[in-house]
Amino acid sequence: MKNLRSLNKYFIKYRLRLLLGLLFVAVSSKFAVLPGNIIKDILDQVQQMIVAKQKSDQIFSVVLTGGLTILGYALLRGLFMFMMRQTIIVMSRHIEYDQKNEIYKQYQRLNTQFYKSHFIGDLMNRISEDVSRVRMYTGPSIMYFSAMLSLTILCIWDMLNVNVSLTLCVITPLPLLALSIYYVNKIIFKKSSEIQAQLSVLTTTAQESYSGIRVIKSFVQENNMIRFFDKNSELYRKSAINLSLTEAIYFPSMTFFIGLSMLSTVLIGGYFAIKGDITTGNIAQFVIYINLLMFPISSIGMVASMTQRAGASQKRIDEFLQMKPDIVSPPDAQDIAIKGTVQFKNSSFTYPNTGIKALNNFSLQVLPGQKIAIIGKTGSGKSTIAHLLLRMFDVDTGEIKIDGKNIKEFNLENLRNQIGYASQDAYLFSDTIANNIKFGKDNATDAEIKEAARMADLDKDILALEKGYDTIIGERGVMLSGGQKQRMVLARALLKHNKILILDECLSAVDTQTEKTILANLKNYLDGITTFVITHRIFTGWVFDQIIVLVAGEIVENGTHEELMALKGQYAKLYIHQNE
Repeated sequence: MKNLRSLNKYFIKYRLRLLLGLLFVAVSSKFAVLPGNIIKDILDQVQQMIVAKQKSDQIFSVVLTGGLTILGYALLRGLFMFMMRQTIIVMSRHIEYDQKNEIYKQYQRLNTQFYKSHFIGDLMNRISEDVSRVRMYTGPSIMYFSAMLSLTILCIWDMLNVNVSLTLCVITPLPLLALSIYYVNKIIFKKSSEIQAQLSVLTTTAQESYSGIRVIKSFVQENNMIRFFDKNSELYRKSAINLSLTEAIYFPSMTFFIGLSMLSTVLIGGYFAIKGDITTGNIAQFVIYINLLMFPISSIGMVASMTQRAGASQKRIDEFLQMKPDIVSPPDAQDIAIKGTVQFKNSSFTYPNTGIKALNNFSLQVLPGQKIAIIGKTGSGKSTIAHLLLRMFDVDTGEIKIDGKNIKEFNLENLRNQIGYASQDAYLFSDTIANNIKFGKDNATDAEIKEAARMADLDKDILALEKGYDTIIGERGVMLSGGQKQRMVLARALLKHNKILILDECLSAVDTQTEKTILANLKNYLDGITTFVITHRIFTGWVFDQIIVLVAGEIVENGTHEELMALKGQYAKLYIHQNE
């Protein structure tokens, strides 16, 4: 299948294990075939000895010697089968490891826009279920197919050496079996693709339910969610059962065609034996070969099913891996130390999915160390400025410069690493408080972590916990309040001590007294740091170099506090309303 060609790079990487595994398969198959010749010789010799009326001791000696030889071959076959699994199956685990890492790296490379248009459950399904199905191809499927091929070749070769006519009669049903398998495989591939898509929907439903369980319970929607999940689960169940019914055609077909071969062996082989073309030992030899071929041929269905499913899964994986991020570092980008000058020049931006124009001809000049307040209602484009400055998106028109250089010329990792960002979405990881704070700075010392927490007015809350900074906060910080989450995100941004700091509604969930304490703590810290404060309300405790009022992505007012109060416009009205 062409979808599985992309796995060739892994087979090349682990070619030594693969070649050794195929060698062990061939050797184990040879030891499986050899007992047929031994049994044939034993039966022929015993028959001759009985005709010659030799002693039973001599007959027993021949049988014992042959039996011990067969036992030795069986032990050697078992040894090489063990080595076969230790090479091919272990290789498949290495490929699974590499493939999951490749997919995860792709997750990290793709831009923010990608995650706005794809479900998390579907992404999780690709890295788990799809990769697992591909592993069944790179391991068991290859192992069973190579065993089937080598055993079939060895058996048929020995059979041809005995009697060509009898061999042709015995193997005649096998091409019919191959045709039935080919027809059923086409059906399986189509149904496997549909099942994988339904499984993604099911996984997404479950993931969203787990993440939003508190919302579900607070609105008493448990039964509705159960019915919704049950509906999707039922669709998946019916499709899976339908596929199983299709796959079930294989095994009756195997039994039927193998039975025809066995019947041909007995009837036609008996006829040739009566004519003297073959011996009775040859008939037993053919029966053994047919029995040996029973498992390989019956595994055709399993191998074909695994291969078809792997092809469908690999197609989904390739579609994802072939996606290219829109925002990348230029090839010749160099790491540059940022000083803090920021310029937006006639910048406009429209969100691709919604078509909402977030910024329109936006221009702003900020000098190093200045404090800028960006004020506006929800949906006015405030957070978009932060996203564009971090280059989560690129402007449609105009440009953004830092220290006189277009941000598209910066190394992307270097750019983001030099901008501190405390977002309004207080996302935390299921880890300790200390590890969450130092997320952006792995080499941070305990003293630095505690100082960042102190500035965010979080230190006293942490020390009140039994394990302090070593407390596990649960998934997404479920053990913390909204205000504590925001302050932890703020501490994370402050710890980096960058030349540019963006505070995006990062104090919206804290009380007034805590907000005053934090703002007082940050006054000296922010000296020399270019600071963007994105908010829907006015920080009366700070003196800003510029205050911008945004409406529908456009600057309607710009100036200092005194200048805007003198205008008696929107800023003045908001200030008076807030103080009242």
